[in-house]
Amino acid sequence: MAGKVKDAGSEPGKKAAQRLGGTRKLPTHLYETELYRLQGELVKMQEWVRAEGARIVVIFEGRDAAGKGGTIKRVTQYLNPRLARIAALPAPTERQRTQWYFQRYVENLPAAGELVLFDRSWYNRAGVEHVMRFCTKEEYSRFLHQCPIFERLLVEDGILLRKYWFSVSDEEQQRRFESRRHDPLRGWKLSPMDLESITHWEDYSRAKDEMFVHTDIPEAPWHVVESDDKRRARINMIAHLLSTIPYHRVKQPALKLPPRPPAQGYIRTPRDMQAYVPDHAAELLARNGKGGTDGD
Repeated sequence: MAGKVKDAGSEPGKKAAQRLGGTRKLPTHLYETELYRLQGELVKMQEWVRAEGARIVVIFEGRDAAGKGGTIKRVTQYLNPRLARIAALPAPTERQRTQWYFQRYVENLPAAGELVLFDRSWYNRAGVEHVMRFCTKEEYSRFLHQCPIFERLLVEDGILLRKYWFSVSDEEQQRRFESRRHDPLRGWKLSPMDLESITHWEDYSRAKDEMFVHTDIPEAPWHVVESDDKRRARINMIAHLLSTIPYHRVKQPALKLPPRPPAQGYIRTPRDMQAYVPDHAAELLARNGKGGTDGD
């Protein structure tokens, strides 16, 4: 029981953030430049994982609308989806409810050369399941007892386990909920369960504190990410992850395009014998009065 990580909402945490300039939003040009650099490092890390046969698990937890999904998207943007997988498990089936709680998560753990990012994880039991009474008190207590044991087993077996808690203020969460509610492209991100979390703000805070007391262990500590500013959160989380992985640049084999062989008499199938998608782009250009000859 480490209990070292301070709640990001505590007064000392707020003062520290202010001293570090945590309340000033990161300018767009700085954010985009540094994000691109860090994503390049993530690609290097991925190649090291593949070459060394390493296994990495990254857990993303936090309140609804805390910025977990956006950060995961930036982490995986340039990675090979065959090596870097996102595990976002749905609600368990009736059969899975009768299994050992960690069983369906074990099935999603990485093999050699893989990186798995859990968009929510086994910590559902310590959060939403506990607060919303989706599990019994006995199941909750058993989880708090078994989770540190389970994670120590993962680490002892060589898995690099990293755990991040995205901390968002109630005011910023409310603003993001309102934004989603009026956005037809992001409305799917807002569920009745998300709205229900507003009325259980303090319950979730107590659940998070209790979870940290039992699961913030030396072998797998929690790392809090201040996420009122999404740009800062993404940069800070990715930079920290990279700093904890002992990767190095892996020399890639030199690739050379072979010369194209001379034609062997192949005749392409006539276009009118195949079904092509309509040229929607041509319609756009016509409506905008452009012929499509510029280089933009």
